[in-house]
Amino acid sequence: MPVRTVRAQPSILAAIALGGALGTPARYGVAQLVHDGAGSFPWATWWINVSGSLVLGIVLALVLERFPPTRYLRPFVATGFLGSYTTYSTFAVETDLLVKNGHVAVAVAYAVASLLAGFVAVWAGIWMARAVPLPRRGGT
Repeated sequence: MPVRTVRAQPSILAAIALGGALGTPARYGVAQLVHDGAGSFPWATWWINVSGSLVLGIVLALVLERFPPTRYLRPFVATGFLGSYTTYSTFAVETDLLVKNGHVAVAVAYAVASLLAGFVAVWAGIWMARAVPLPRRGGT
């Protein structure tokens, strides 16, 4: 049986790219507002990732449960914008540098706080979106 290859459609890739082009400067802007000292808790990245988790929960709950199906909104926001706004790589590098520079307690606190706050933020975003008095998909 032949293997069927699924290729990304150019219009969806364009939606992702546009979202990414907007998410990256948003992350940079937040990072400029929140300053961290060497060896201290990386608040800028923490706030970026937690706020991105909150928005992801809101958007996905609204898109999947409330709004009519769309081909572009989820790739634009969830994959493009939030994918470039949030940053696992910076989180990993900052944690590694904290450990390498002898700030193990700060690194562990950062890692644990990031994971817990991220999960709580997604849950809170889903809860907030479900609390909005909009009709559910399908008119129910």
